[in-house]
Amino acid sequence: MRTWISERLGSAYKASVTASAEPVSRADPRPILRQRARDLGFDVCRFADATEGWSAGERLESFVEAGRHGSMGWMETTLARRQHPTGMWPEARSAIVLGLNYGPTTDPRALQGRPDRGAISCYAQGDDYHELVKGRLKDLAGVLARETARDVKVFVDTAPLMEKPLAARAGVGWQGKHTNLVSRELGSWLFLGVILSAAEIEADAPETDHCGSCRACLEACPTAAFPAPYQLDARRCLSYLTIEHAGPWPEDLRVAMGNRIYGCDDCLAACPWNKFAQGASEIRLQARPELQAPSLAELVALDDTGFRALFRKSAVKRIGRDRFVRNVLYAIGNCGDPALTAAASALVSDPDPGVRDAAAWAVRRLGAT
Repeated sequence: MRTWISERLGSAYKASVTASAEPVSRADPRPILRQRARDLGFDVCRFADATEGWSAGERLESFVEAGRHGSMGWMETTLARRQHPTGMWPEARSAIVLGLNYGPTTDPRALQGRPDRGAISCYAQGDDYHELVKGRLKDLAGVLARETARDVKVFVDTAPLMEKPLAARAGVGWQGKHTNLVSRELGSWLFLGVILSAAEIEADAPETDHCGSCRACLEACPTAAFPAPYQLDARRCLSYLTIEHAGPWPEDLRVAMGNRIYGCDDCLAACPWNKFAQGASEIRLQARPELQAPSLAELVALDDTGFRALFRKSAVKRIGRDRFVRNVLYAIGNCGDPALTAAASALVSDPDPGVRDAAAWAVRRLGAT
C-alpha cells in the first residue's frame, strides 16, 4: 500500500479519450509510445494484456473480507470493479504502465534519530504527483488513441484499478513481501500510472519475484502490519493511520509511530534492491527543504491557513489541518522533551475532538518522562 497507503490503495484520477480519427500508423505502436514516454520524463513504459485472468482480484477480496481495509469503506463498495481491469472497463484489451522515479537522495529512516522533527513520507515532500503524472498520461493517451484509433482511459493511483499487478504483468517490477512494487533497475521508489486501451497491443514479458528468503521489509515495519509475507493489514499500517484513518488510534500504535507524521517509508527503504535506486530527476518531485525535517513545535502551532500555505501543491494537504495536527501531537508525545508540553497543552481545548484527545495524550506522556 504509496507509497501513502493510497500509493497502495488511494483515490484515482480517470479520464477518457475517444479516438475520432484514422490512426497515423497501423504498425506496432510501442516504439512511438516508448519514445514519447521518455520525452515526457517517464522512467518506464511497458505493456500488458488487460484481459488475462489473475489472482490479484481474489487476494483483494480476501483482504476486504478479513476487514484489513479498516475504515476505507470505498474499497468494499467498489470491490467488483477493482478485481480486474475489465471490471472497471469491459472494452479494455491492453494496459500501458508508466513509472516515474521519485527516489530520495538520503535514507528516509535517518530522521528517526531526531525525535523533535516530523518525518513526512518522501513521496509527499515534493509536489503532488497526481497532477504531474496526470498531465503526462493524458498527453501519451492522445498519442495512443491517434495511433490505434481506439478509445483509451487514463488512471493515476489505484482506485478503482489495481495498477501494481498490472505493472508486474507488464514487467515493470514485482510485488514484494511488503505488497509494494519493486523494480530491479529503480528499487522501490516508483509512481505508477496506467492507460487502458481498447486496442490489442503486444504485451511485454512479465517480471518474476526476486525477494527470495529476504525479510528485511517485514522486519522493518514499526507496527508489525504484515501478518505474513505478501499480506498487509492496513489497520496497523502507519500510511493508513496517518492519512486515511479519521479517529483516535490505539495507544500502542501511537507509541510505535515515533515521529512519522505522514506516511511511512520504512518497509520501502529497507529493501536491498534499493542499491540500484536513483534520486528523482524530476525537480517537482524533489523534496522541499521545509518538508525534509520540519520542527514539531512549529507544525503543532499551524492553524488551517498556515497548514494550507505550508502544504500548497503537496499531497499532505488532502488530509486537512486537524488530522495532520493530531499526528503531530502523537509524535510530540513520543519525543520525550517536556519543553513541548506547553505547545500540546494549548490544544487540549481545540475545536476538533481528535486534536483534543491527542493533545491530552501528549501532555500525559510528556508528564511521565
